[in-house]
Amino acid sequence: MISGPLSDTVALVTGASSGIGEATARRFAAEGAAVALLARRRDRIDAIAAEIHEAGGRALSIECDVTDQAQAETSVHQVVDQLGRLDTVFNNAGVMLLGAIQDAPTSEWDRMIDTNVKGLLYVAHAALPYLLAAPGDSPRGVADIVSTSSVAGRTVRRGVGVYNMTKWGVNAFCESLRQEVTQRHVRVSLIEPGAVATELTDHLRPEIRELARQRLAKMELLQPEDVADAVAYIVTRPRHIAINELLIRPTEQRD
Repeated sequence: MISGPLSDTVALVTGASSGIGEATARRFAAEGAAVALLARRRDRIDAIAAEIHEAGGRALSIECDVTDQAQAETSVHQVVDQLGRLDTVFNNAGVMLLGAIQDAPTSEWDRMIDTNVKGLLYVAHAALPYLLAAPGDSPRGVADIVSTSSVAGRTVRRGVGVYNMTKWGVNAFCESLRQEVTQRHVRVSLIEPGAVATELTDHLRPEIRELARQRLAKMELLQPEDVADAVAYIVTRPRHIAINELLIRPTEQRD
């Protein structure tokens, strides 16, 4: 077993099949946590869990579409049933579909609202009773829920309107939840990445994808491991320290 600052704790990561979610799941395991990987791509999370096991860690893969409330709830309960508790939630599943509001395919709006907002809410709602219980019998005396927002949750840009809306909503929800539970030693945090080398742009319409990639080609992007390092920093602070927001951009990114 791996020993580290998260030893004897259990962490749940959504969107764990690639990118920031995968990197953070691996980092949590390296810090000593037992990790539950939630995502729709079962083959990917099974492979990641196997690699964590081979490295001496403990991992559980659960196929889950967080936009389905029943699946989200069942998956959270399964984590606790199989791993014994829940101390850390990284609410990371998300999709970014950019483009003008006028004449937009509204199915893209539905996908972003379902994943970025509803999925995050469903997981948080199901996990909260376990997180509130965790500080009472944890050697760390604290629990964490970290949600992936974005620079887009702070700034508004043309062609990003509905994605902006979802991430501003994430920020508002997390701040309200923070005020509700912080005195019970559940820390609520936002990680707000700028441009990261992930699969997010793969889901864009072809003409928008090309424009986005041309823009990103002009800078040295963050890597998923950079964001995972920031998330690990948040959740490994001593009990009396809460990092409520952490904005992380590539050095060359201006907006």
